[in-house]
Amino acid sequence: MSSFPLQIVTPGGQAFDGPAEKLFCRTIVGDVAILARHCDYLTAVGMGEARVTLEDGSVRRAACIGGMLSVSGGKVRLMANTFEWAEDIDVARAEAAEADSKRQLEQTDLTPRDRELATARLRRAQVRQSVAARR
Repeated sequence: MSSFPLQIVTPGGQAFDGPAEKLFCRTIVGDVAILARHCDYLTAVGMGEARVTLEDGSVRRAACIGGMLSVSGGKVRLMANTFEWAEDIDVARAEAAEADSKRQLEQTDLTPRDRELATARLRRAQVRQSVAARR
């Protein structure tokens, strides 16, 4: 399999910069897999698991939440709002965030916006836990 240059960046800095054979991630319209020689492409990133297959065939998993994915001239750039490698996820923190979000969602006096935000926090915590469980 051929490789391509992959760069993954977040507001906090660079998460990855090197060759990859495959990038799999969730977009706002579904999952996408990027391989070498992919056509130029631009899309918004959704919320889910990302997988990077390295040249040696090993696969690294990460929680990837929001941002943009671009393929241009054979170069792939994932600009994520949040990108956490599985081994870096603080499971206890994710579990606490899930419990807190569930408690908040049980309240009957939430505004629609507060309910939407709590639901998003719950989903982010669940994505992190799911990715961490597959380390």
